[in-house]
Amino acid sequence: MSPCPRKTKLNCFSCCMSDETQTRRSLQKSIEESHDTKVLASFANISFYPDNSRMRFPCQEIGKDCNDNATAKVFKYREICTATNNFNPQNQIGEGGFGRVYKGLIENQNRVVAVKQLDRHGYQGNKEFLVEVLMLILLKHPNLVEMVGYSIDEDQRILVYEYMANGSLEDHLIGLTPDKTPLDWNTRMRIALGAAKGLEYLHEIATPQVIYRDFKTSNILLDQDFNPKLSDFGLAKVGPTGDDSHVFSRVIGTYGYCAPEYIQTGQLSTKSDVYSFGVVFLEMITGRRAVDNSRPPHEINLVTWAKPLMDHRRKFALLADPLLDGDIPVKSLHQALTVAAMCLQEEPSLRPLMSYVVAALESLITGNGPEEGNNMEHSDH
Repeated sequence: MSPCPRKTKLNCFSCCMSDETQTRRSLQKSIEESHDTKVLASFANISFYPDNSRMRFPCQEIGKDCNDNATAKVFKYREICTATNNFNPQNQIGEGGFGRVYKGLIENQNRVVAVKQLDRHGYQGNKEFLVEVLMLILLKHPNLVEMVGYSIDEDQRILVYEYMANGSLEDHLIGLTPDKTPLDWNTRMRIALGAAKGLEYLHEIATPQVIYRDFKTSNILLDQDFNPKLSDFGLAKVGPTGDDSHVFSRVIGTYGYCAPEYIQTGQLSTKSDVYSFGVVFLEMITGRRAVDNSRPPHEINLVTWAKPLMDHRRKFALLADPLLDGDIPVKSLHQALTVAAMCLQEEPSLRPLMSYVVAALESLITGNGPEEGNNMEHSDH
C-alpha cells in the first residue's frame, strides 16, 4: 500500500501538537495511567518519549500505522460536520451511553459511513477512545467493523467506521414492530457463526489476546446481507500474559451479559466472553431479552428462566422464539441449545473455546442427519 501523505502524518492526533489544549492533557493522562493502551501501543510500535519529565504521545508514530491501514484517515472536525450535515438529527441512527451515531457521506470518497460522536460527559472517556482507535487500527477480520478514520479536532472525540445498512442485531431480534419480518432460523445461525468467528479471532488469533468484555446484541452490527461485525471496542481489554489465565478488572459491562465470576470477583478471561456469547445466542434462539423487567419475576433474567428448561429435551420447544412459528429443524434447535448450555456453564473452565463453538455452529449450519428436515411444527417429540 502507498504510504500516507506527509501532511496526514503531521496532522495525526492534531490536538497533541499543542501543549495548551485540554484534550491533549487528558489524553496524556489516560495514556500514562492506562496499562491496556501501553500494551496495545507497544504492539503497534508506538513509543512514549520523555518530554520535560512528562509522557508525550507522538502523533507521528500513530501516523505510521497509516502505512499498514490506508483507510484510517484523520479527519478535521469540519469534514465530519460536512459529512453529517452538521450532525443533523435526521441523520442520527443510534444512541448509547457513549453518545450518538450518525449516518454520513464522505464526498471525496463517495462513501457512506457511520459517525460516532462521543459525549465528552459520558462514560466512555479518553482511555476508552484511545483503546478503541488502536483496536480498530490493529485488529483486522471480516467479522470486526472496519474503521474509516477518527478525529479529536476542536476538542471532539469522533470515530468514523463503515456503515452497516441493517443496524444492530438487537434491532431485528427483540421488540419488533408488526411491519418488521423476524429473522428466520438459518439467518440467525449464520449471524451467530459470524459473531463467534469474530470472538475466536480476538481470543485465539490476535496478538496480544483481546477480551471483548461487552458482547451483546446491540454491539453486533449487520451489513446489507446480514453479515455480522462486532463493534464498540472501548471496553476491550488485553488478555492475560505468561502463565496467568485471567486478569482482574473493575466490573464494567451490561447487566445480564456478564459472566458470574466476573461480577463476583472481577476475574476476567476469554471465558467471560464465551459466557456472554451464550447469553446472546440464547436471545437469538428464544427472541427474549437477557433481562426483561416486563415479564413475570421468574422470567426476568433469561438465563435463570431458560436453564431449567434446557435440562429436559422434551421442553426444548418451549425455548424457541414464537415468532418463528415452529419453522425450526428439531435437530438444529437441539444442537443450538447444547452449544448455548456449554457456553453458560457456571465454572469458566468448563466453557468451550470459541474455536470449538465455531466448529459446532458450522456443523449445525451444514446440517447432516435424518432429523434435519423435520421442523418443530411437523415433529412429535
